[in-house]
Amino acid sequence: MNFSTNTTVSSSDERDFSIKQLLEQYSFYWKWFLFSVVICLLAAFTYLRYAERIYSVNAKILLQDEKQAGGELSGLSELASISGAGTSSMAFVNDQIEVLRSRRMLRKVVVANRLNISYFSRGNIRSKELLEQQSPLKLLLLEPNNSKLDSNYYSLTIARSKDSYIIKDNVNGSRRYSLGETINSSIGKISVISNGNAKLDGELEISYVPAEVAVDILKGSIQVNPSVERQSFLVNFSMVHPLVSKAELILNSLIEQYNLDVTEDKALVSRATSKFINSRLELISRDLESADSQVAEFKDRNNSVDMHAEAQLYLQNATANEQKLIEFQTQLRLADMLRESSLESTTALLPSNIGLNDASIESNIKAYNTLVLELDELLKSATPNNPVVLSLKNNLSELNRSLNLSLDNYKRGLQTNVNSLLAQKSKVQGKLSQLPTQERGFKDIARQQQIVETLYLFLLQKREETEIKAAATPANLKIVDAAYGARIPVAPKKSIVLLGALFGGFLIPFIILFLKFMMDNKVHSRKDIEEKFNSPILGEIPTSENPIVKDNDRSSLAEAFRILRTNIAFMLGAKKDSAVIFVTSTTSGEGKSFVSTNLSRILAMSGKKVLLIGADIRSPKVLDYLGLSHLQHTNIGITQYLINPEMPVENIIITKPAPYDFDIIYSGYIAPNPAELLMNGHFNDVVDFGRENYDFVIVDTAPVSLVTDTLLIADNADLTIYVTRANYLDKRLLNVPKELYEDGKLKNMAVVINDVDFARGYGYGYGYGYGYGYVDSSSVSLRAKLKKQLKSLFGKRKK
Repeated sequence: MNFSTNTTVSSSDERDFSIKQLLEQYSFYWKWFLFSVVICLLAAFTYLRYAERIYSVNAKILLQDEKQAGGELSGLSELASISGAGTSSMAFVNDQIEVLRSRRMLRKVVVANRLNISYFSRGNIRSKELLEQQSPLKLLLLEPNNSKLDSNYYSLTIARSKDSYIIKDNVNGSRRYSLGETINSSIGKISVISNGNAKLDGELEISYVPAEVAVDILKGSIQVNPSVERQSFLVNFSMVHPLVSKAELILNSLIEQYNLDVTEDKALVSRATSKFINSRLELISRDLESADSQVAEFKDRNNSVDMHAEAQLYLQNATANEQKLIEFQTQLRLADMLRESSLESTTALLPSNIGLNDASIESNIKAYNTLVLELDELLKSATPNNPVVLSLKNNLSELNRSLNLSLDNYKRGLQTNVNSLLAQKSKVQGKLSQLPTQERGFKDIARQQQIVETLYLFLLQKREETEIKAAATPANLKIVDAAYGARIPVAPKKSIVLLGALFGGFLIPFIILFLKFMMDNKVHSRKDIEEKFNSPILGEIPTSENPIVKDNDRSSLAEAFRILRTNIAFMLGAKKDSAVIFVTSTTSGEGKSFVSTNLSRILAMSGKKVLLIGADIRSPKVLDYLGLSHLQHTNIGITQYLINPEMPVENIIITKPAPYDFDIIYSGYIAPNPAELLMNGHFNDVVDFGRENYDFVIVDTAPVSLVTDTLLIADNADLTIYVTRANYLDKRLLNVPKELYEDGKLKNMAVVINDVDFARGYGYGYGYGYGYGYVDSSSVSLRAKLKKQLKSLFGKRKK
């Protein structure tokens, strides 16, 4: 009967089994994981205890751009920013950030704060940095212009020794030192003095680096970034440093130096402007004096004070005279008209209120017209010769003569005034005709004077504005947030370090085991054999500390051999009364003697009559496994029989040696020609004797890959058990049983996997006998023990 344990399983079941097997393989080394996690956590706590803490310090300023502060173009700037073209503010901020990052600015910070000199208080494990103000001692550079300062590094250590100090450096070694003494060092002459703080306790380390190196360090540690807002003038500063106070000092100093730098630039511009204005004022002052002298000479020469005012005065007088002349001529014309009217008739009415300015004439006209009206009324009722009429006519004649006389006098006065005004008009016109020539000459001189004077006044104004601007310089920036360091360190982060240690504690052994499993080329389970060839697998023998199965044994080892016994029965079937079973392996040490001895004992326990033959006459081990080594001195073995086949086979049989219930034929002494002995055919006699007298003949043979002994006698076997030891045999040697199986060189071959460590996740079983009846404590893994203890513990709590 062809027995095979290959079964068809679904891909998901195989995958689940592979995952479970993988987990079991790694969980077997849980002590490694626990040890690694503990060590990593201890290392993490130690690191957190002594690691240097790094803090983050931040600052923020608002830049003041004069071009963007206001003015006529501010509206256009806002319009440009809305349309998306306003990049001037971004360009300004980026330019100023580059200035802040520049080596020139950082060099000012280094020089101003002596950052190229560092002070450290040395402890037992690590050193703590101090600010120069906090240090009990201070380093002085006595040769600040020494060229060595730009290229050399220097470090010294100072420790207090009673009333003096012990100083040590790499130039002078260790010696006593008094504060203030001169030291010849690699950077020139230096000195160490007290800083006015507390006395030195412990050791103080002072290190010097060139200023340019300190600048490089600062440049790499200070971050200056614009605000995320596109048109914002905010600038953010950040820095990480072990000493918060030092980082705050550096950022605040950088802001201060930048402000001073911009202020100095503006002051330089103001001074240059003032210098230029003053130099021009000196020249223009001389030009202005010359122009004033020319104006004075012109006025003296032309007897004039103010040409423009005089011209205005002449024009005003001419206009007034012209108005008066017109008025007098009008009055004269009116008087002539009235005179003509009075001469035409002595009894006609005369016009009144015609605009004459003489009141007496107007009164005479009024009286005359009154008499004319009375005469007309009287003539309506009287005759012309009426005495009253005649009297009125005489009165009218007199008034007419008087009126004419007044008009003549008035006309003469008017004519006199007209003549006077005409004379004045002629004089004024003559003066005005001379004015254009004088005014033109004066304007040429006055224009030059005005130009020089305007320029002079303009420069005076600008000088005053420059002085005011220099005296009241507006702020270049506004400090939104001064440098401030968080009190929670950014590194090392406790949670991340501990989490990393925990992860590393699991990862390190996992990687080691992974590499171990990857490089491991040994056979571990039946899966390795099934992947190589299709030989039936009778069973898996678990790892055990006991070399032989005991009576009434219910351990996993005994149960494994019982399963093996059952599978052998399936392999042999029921066609034979007795069976010869060969036990072989690829190499020595795989446990073929272990399997053959224990298989014999299990078969004997079932009541079968068993003969165990030690056919490995090169390296006999049967009696050793059974603990019967002493019997080889009192009994003969199969070697002697093969040499002398005349003796009965019974002579070489050790009958049921205590405490075993099966017979044994051991190999005998080691012969020099074992292959030739096995080829002589007498070994078949031994096998035939076994078939006739025993139910099972178990033959422990030699390894097939080392010698040909087994193959020489292979035809005698009804079943060949091929023992493969897990964690021992190289997978590459599986080609040997594969070839033997496929070529049929070993009859009815089936594989038994020996020394399978189920606790490591190898094999398909759960452990023979585990969880059912008595289990040998030595064969149960620690994982199973812990699981059982936890179950019992929680079970008690539930109760």
